[in-house]
Amino acid sequence: MIDRMPALYLGHGAPPLLDDPLWSGQLAAWARDLPRPKAILIVSAHWESAPISLSASRAPLVYDFGGFEAKYYSMTYETPDSSWLAERIAATMPSTEPVHQHHARGLDHGAWVPLTIMYPEGDVPVVQMSLPTHDPVRLMAIGARLRGLRDEGVLIIGSGFLTHGLPFLEDFRLDAAAPGWSSDFDAWAADAMARGDVDALADFRHRAPGMPYAHPTVEHYSPLFVTLGAATDPSAPGEQVIDGFWMGLSKRSLQVA
Repeated sequence: MIDRMPALYLGHGAPPLLDDPLWSGQLAAWARDLPRPKAILIVSAHWESAPISLSASRAPLVYDFGGFEAKYYSMTYETPDSSWLAERIAATMPSTEPVHQHHARGLDHGAWVPLTIMYPEGDVPVVQMSLPTHDPVRLMAIGARLRGLRDEGVLIIGSGFLTHGLPFLEDFRLDAAAPGWSSDFDAWAADAMARGDVDALADFRHRAPGMPYAHPTVEHYSPLFVTLGAATDPSAPGEQVIDGFWMGLSKRSLQVA
């Protein structure tokens, strides 16, 4: 018997996260505290594609970043065959959410960077699913369709960043102080998560302080709603496992039952 796996929303960072002992240590410790997954379904901010698209099993990594050290462009993260999970994901979706199976696209850095830390041996099958929309209601409905996979040992992860105002950062040190728009949005989101206020989280454009600076584009926030939709009770408060800031951006991360 497999216990129901949790669902997570986490900040994935840029490739230098791999060299940050604090945050990488937090992610590694989180993974150790989780039940051992049979497989992982991850939704990254860096793949916006409609209809829903699924990554190819054992395809090369996507190096979707620029300006970093050469070593990051030669990293690998090989995982077992995941074609069976792609089939299960497709089977959960209604006809109104068609699913496209890619034959060459691998994991992008929103997936492989945190997973390299959390499951460094690469011995868990992984499928990445695209974001087909930024509508919180539709994303939660997709998450609800995926919920049953948790009973089959599948760990569902939404990978983004709780604040992501890169154009407005002035200090790019990893330990930089958080700008007001980042700390204000983080505090607001932490309170809404603690209360299980899904409506407030979904209406962030109008209710959250720090907008639009915290999210000039919303792709790093949107994966949260797949996670919330996959929760047993989306309105039940989850556990905020990681908090604090990285380059002034909120790395607050959530685990829901």
